[in-house]
Amino acid sequence: MIEEAIILAGGLGTRLRSVVSDRPKCLALVDGRPFLEYLITYLSKKNIRHFIFSLGYKSEMIIEFLNQKFPKLNYSYVTEDEPLGTGGAIKLALGKSKTERVLICNGDTFFKIDLNQLELYHNYYKVTCTVALKPMINFSRYGSVELYADGSIRVFKEKEFREQGLINGGIYLLEKRAILNESLPDKFSFETDFLEKKVTEKGKIFGNIQDVFFIDIGIPEDYQRAQTEGELLSVVK
Repeated sequence: MIEEAIILAGGLGTRLRSVVSDRPKCLALVDGRPFLEYLITYLSKKNIRHFIFSLGYKSEMIIEFLNQKFPKLNYSYVTEDEPLGTGGAIKLALGKSKTERVLICNGDTFFKIDLNQLELYHNYYKVTCTVALKPMINFSRYGSVELYADGSIRVFKEKEFREQGLINGGIYLLEKRAILNESLPDKFSFETDFLEKKVTEKGKIFGNIQDVFFIDIGIPEDYQRAQTEGELLSVVK
């Protein structure tokens, strides 16, 4: 059972700054509640028992929110003194990890995946990292992911308009030794410097396709859309 999650919540949120300027983007209000509340509530219902928050920009606001809204939550946090990239943030957060594998999520994304399915898939293939993939149509905001027939990831492709395809949903099930046993710098991109390099070792990185609700509030248009998305709002009802 997956019991531990790292939440990446240290970003500057520059693309959202025009509509959310007074707080980190994971605390952007959706129907009057900080977005992070939806993510924590959902993951808690899915048996996540220890949260590790990787913080940076306005970290004090996130800590205050956690203490007020979730006073009984079992959590740890790390704070970047300078931006470390997604990989550096994960590496730093793994220092607080208590389990051999950990779920990694973005603090500005809600992907309503089945964690049991993700873990069964991960265990069956005995892989280093499983990436949750979302099928999409008519998209250009995200890069796409292509798989081999066995489900291992063949390539991550750059952003361009596609009529259909798979995107990286920003949720990973990671064997933490895969990071800690590598000679990785303190500052690096998880996507570019780890995932994209590992796919050259066929069978190391797999994609688990889940066609379920997904929203990323990183741009104003999708932030506004989140305000009325019933599948998101129902999480805290």
